[in-house]
Amino acid sequence: MIRTLALAGLISLASASALADQIGHASWYGAESGNRTANGERFHPGGMTAAHRTLPFGTRVRVTVLSTGRSCAVRINDRGPFVRGRVIDLAHGAARACGISGVARVRLTVLR
Repeated sequence: MIRTLALAGLISLASASALADQIGHASWYGAESGNRTANGERFHPGGMTAAHRTLPFGTRVRVTVLSTGRSCAVRINDRGPFVRGRVIDLAHGAARACGISGVARVRLTVLR
């Protein structure tokens, strides 16, 4: 269906590829509270937000830890991670909700 929509010109090919699940490593980051994120809002360490290299700001993503099956939903509001092999950086609150205390292998599923 994604391919059909992309061919029909309803969504771009870049958007279509962003809708596919991604598997990789996740970590958490702790910028100083109140600093601005890439989309301009203030960073809240306890929030359910995350940084992703390419997904549009505001995209909701389900992060599932592959080793435990535990998951949480986050909203993309920043850019990163800037460490090779990582697909997402979670605010500390989101990492805690997912049960991640360092680095974990995860699956990302775009919710909307």
